[in-house]
Amino acid sequence: MGLNLATVLAGLAVSYLIYTTYSLYILYNPKQCPNRMSPQCLQPNYGTELEFHIYTSTDRQGVRDKKFLIDMDNVVTSVSQERTVNVTVPVRARRNGTMFIHIDIKQPTSDSGDGKYMDKYTYPLTMYYIPQPKAYHFNSQQSSQVQDQESKIPITHWKPVFVINLMTDYLSIDRHAVIPELYPLLRIGKKPATYSPVLYMSDLYWKTADLIPVFNDTEQMELVVKYEPISVGKLRLLLHLEKSFDSMKSLGFSDKDLDDMKSLFTDTSFYLLLLTVFISVIHLVFDFLAFKNDISYWRKKKSMVGMSTRAVVWRSVSSTIIFFYLLDEKTSLLVLIPFAIGNVIELWKLLKAFRIKLSWNKFYPTLSFGSVDKGELQTEAYDSEAMKYLSYALYPLVICGAVYSFIYLPHRSWYSWCLNSMVNGVYAFGFLFMLPQLFVNYKMKSVAHLPWKVFMYKAFNTFIDDVFAFIITMPTAHRLACFRDDFVFIIFLYQRWLYPVDKKRVNEFGMSFDTDESKKDK
Repeated sequence: MGLNLATVLAGLAVSYLIYTTYSLYILYNPKQCPNRMSPQCLQPNYGTELEFHIYTSTDRQGVRDKKFLIDMDNVVTSVSQERTVNVTVPVRARRNGTMFIHIDIKQPTSDSGDGKYMDKYTYPLTMYYIPQPKAYHFNSQQSSQVQDQESKIPITHWKPVFVINLMTDYLSIDRHAVIPELYPLLRIGKKPATYSPVLYMSDLYWKTADLIPVFNDTEQMELVVKYEPISVGKLRLLLHLEKSFDSMKSLGFSDKDLDDMKSLFTDTSFYLLLLTVFISVIHLVFDFLAFKNDISYWRKKKSMVGMSTRAVVWRSVSSTIIFFYLLDEKTSLLVLIPFAIGNVIELWKLLKAFRIKLSWNKFYPTLSFGSVDKGELQTEAYDSEAMKYLSYALYPLVICGAVYSFIYLPHRSWYSWCLNSMVNGVYAFGFLFMLPQLFVNYKMKSVAHLPWKVFMYKAFNTFIDDVFAFIITMPTAHRLACFRDDFVFIIFLYQRWLYPVDKKRVNEFGMSFDTDESKKDK
């Protein structure tokens, strides 16, 4: 008995999940140096309390425009802390310069004086970034001012969050077999066979949307300073993630795509991360199987009996509108790429539904349409009747929504307003265009003409999308649309139970069971 595609994909998915779980286990459980008393083994030279002396400057050495910021005394290394401070921005930084934050780490002493100096760490507080276009109201004078201010030149931007991660797990390191990820962060202590506090300061804790432009008149900026202990496993995972981001950038991924992935690793627990990996793999498998069966179903389909052609047209148009909307909103590629593949399939199904064929007559192309039989005319009549009732509510609501958006909501451009108006109509009333198919099923008292294998794969993916709606960054309208589809699939399942299979009725390929049996008898 041969293996089918679903079995192969399931096996690959399980193998990948096992490999991923094993890799995470290795990251979180590194090998310790066997003989800790040996001079070959490096031990941490810091205890459960530390002091942080934090100041700013406009050079990496911490000399130019040096200014004290805060002291964090007697920090218990296992307890998180957070402070919000106002930072004075030097003139040099306001003129498109760079600003740095410096940390002097000290070991608390028994007397009341300053702690014993251990090491110094530096991190840039600003970066160069192209200002993002702002949204504005079309009926205000601000629109022309915003358009004039838009620039394509990178300027200094402020990072609003600064996170200090200290590795708190006890780790004995073999000096001849240092963990590769930790090597750039490892500093040998002054005492023999010791290492200084392993500090990690990264750009993973803020998103590009949080960056604040620094102008000539900017005198102060707010900064959130956080101290958070980190395990050796999560530290290694974040260091791997940074390297992966560099590779993804070289492949064309945008900062917005990387931002969506940052929160998955920095804002979630280890168990939620495992759940995310699991549902991501299952989602990809179901996506592939749904696409494969959908293409197979429509490639063999010969009749549109029982299928709403208007629903096919609507899915093609709406998927195109949503694709450009997601593109305009700079949605994560995790959402955009599968949607683009689905959009291409919907457009191809439109050609199949109307039997459109392209032929060349000498030097110019011509289009031809296939004929329609009696059964398809009856289906078309039911379809037309359903759309007539829906149009009474659909068109006025879409027009009113576009007018309301124009007057009261800000937009980046006219193109953005047009896309928002159309996509809000698609999201808000898209389920109405699924109702004609429900109406056709009701009139024909049958669901035998529907591709149920495809429907079930998409149904599973819809419920998985409900989970993704709370994890992956996406527009609010697209998030609500995930829950809208649940309602429609439940009705389809009810119709599946309500209308039993009629062997005399033609199936999705234009054939019936009784016809096949009669041909065999002859």
